[in-house]
Amino acid sequence: QVQLVESGGGSVQAGGSLRLSCAASGYTDSNYFMGWFRQAPGKEREGVAGIYTGGGNPYYADSVKGRFTISRDNAKNTLYLQMNSLVPEDSAMYYCAATPGSRFAGGITWYWPSWYNYWGKGTQVTVSS
Repeated sequence: QVQLVESGGGSVQAGGSLRLSCAASGYTDSNYFMGWFRQAPGKEREGVAGIYTGGGNPYYADSVKGRFTISRDNAKNTLYLQMNSLVPEDSAMYYCAATPGSRFAGGITWYWPSWYNYWGKGTQVTVSS
């Protein structure tokens, strides 16, 4: 069973930075598509960024392009999200998600929560103005 554990959340002031990590274990497939999602109170879960462990360009939501960077360390089975220039609207619970690479078909569905098979429990990010 794939398990995902997020860490790195916290409270920062606007303009600050945080780096989230997602440690994965229990992988049985050779590749996975992994994503970061966030959900603020009263709002739907939204895709922030996604990346295929087999290579290729990452995907970003328009709201975070140029500020957030997703990366992976396949040797460590760890996914990262570097978040810079944070704004209060970035405040949310951030979740790591993964789905078998066999389901990856060009990234069209990367931002659909229902496309992912595995989820972490989340890490809270709070940005104050």
